[in-house]
Amino acid sequence: MSSADDSQFRDRPLRSFGRTGGRPLSPRQRALMAETLNTWRIAEGEAPIVLSELFPGKAAFWLEIGFGGAEHMITQARRNPGTGIIGCEPFLEGVAKALAGIEETGAGNVRLWPDDARPLIARLPDQSLDRVFILFPDPWPKRRQHKRRLVQPAFLDALYPKLKPGGHLRFATDVKSYADEALLTFLGDGRFEWLAAAADDWRCAPADHVTTRYESKQLGDCRPVWFDFRVR
Repeated sequence: MSSADDSQFRDRPLRSFGRTGGRPLSPRQRALMAETLNTWRIAEGEAPIVLSELFPGKAAFWLEIGFGGAEHMITQARRNPGTGIIGCEPFLEGVAKALAGIEETGAGNVRLWPDDARPLIARLPDQSLDRVFILFPDPWPKRRQHKRRLVQPAFLDALYPKLKPGGHLRFATDVKSYADEALLTFLGDGRFEWLAAAADDWRCAPADHVTTRYESKQLGDCRPVWFDFRVR
């Protein structure tokens, strides 16, 4: 392989998520992916995304990065019908579950990006997002893997301009090392104001949180923590 080819791989961002496959999809899930995904997905490409066209008549726009089984995203969409919610999830079973949730609940204010969130973020207008959720992202628990964690200074540099001043971001994890690292990253950035006034503000789930099946499995090494930030 030529040195030019090597540089192409070096310049690619590290993957911040693990496998995208898993258990085989059920017949119903395969049918949903084949028949309805194109209705709800955001088209690929490099063109800027116009949120008012993607969500006609919506007053606010939220982004959920890594929606997993989609329980949180679909419930938030039903609770907030005046909000357009974009969900990013490269895991195919999660995308199929989101499609099932849209079909079962009629949550038509959701659009899906079944891939890495970073190319999508690059296409969003500046100061367009009211809220961002990063809930239980892939923890990459081994020390040598920490560089693959999503919350890194470069990622915040890309995400910050897309949030409205005064907008909100919620990060949650059940992995202690990621909680410590992410909090230091947000606070060290200086553009995100941590809203916790007492320990219960990060130890207890926020009032509007939706508990997911993944969260209930308690797979991490600590109790879940929630960090809510306001954009300066």
